[in-house]
Amino acid sequence: QVQLVESGGGLVQAGGSLRLSCAASGRTFSMYAMGWFRQAPGKEREFVAGISRSGDSTYYADSVKGRFTISRDNDKYTVALQMNSLKPEDTAVYYCAARRVVFTSWPSDYSTWGQGTQVTVSS
Repeated sequence: QVQLVESGGGLVQAGGSLRLSCAASGRTFSMYAMGWFRQAPGKEREFVAGISRSGDSTYYADSVKGRFTISRDNDKYTVALQMNSLKPEDTAVYYCAARRVVFTSWPSDYSTWGQGTQVTVSS
């Protein structure tokens, strides 16, 4: 089973950009579909973006489509989330998660999570 560590969060002004990275341990990384989720204070954890095992298919929440881009490098065991045109409503703790084989957008389907990284967007 992989272990995940996120990095790259921080404070940015509205309209700015951040790039989150998630490093996975273990040579079985390519067997996992990957997802990025976020959780704002007092809210449920929600899907942000996902990518298939090969990286050929990507998925986005409507709220981030056209602004965020997910990618992965199976040789380096990493998945990234490029976030552009950030808005204050993007403020949350962002988590990467891994799921064997098939991607889904439901947090409850994922058993492997990173510790999270804080993203704060000021207006």
